[in-house]
Amino acid sequence: MKNKRGIQLIEGSKYRVLSVGAKDTLMETEGVFRGYATLGIDEVGICIERQRGRKKNIRIIPLHAILAIDVLAEAKKNLEVESKETEHYYG
Repeated sequence: MKNKRGIQLIEGSKYRVLSVGAKDTLMETEGVFRGYATLGIDEVGICIERQRGRKKNIRIIPLHAILAIDVLAEAKKNLEVESKETEHYYG
């Protein structure tokens, strides 16, 4: 049976993220996914690199605030690295 993997955010891919903003508004962030960040003890966020004119900055969006993610451009996965990774689950 073929091993099915879920959809993953791929570093270097371009995404549009809709998240909860201030006072029940939507915040739209478009940029390149750079990884995950820990926020405090048990909170995680995604790091999106945005281009603002000539300047680049990183926006960290907490996972609980994300409403939708659109895939705009997918980067190529490094299959060699992926095959060496193991998944860890902690309870």
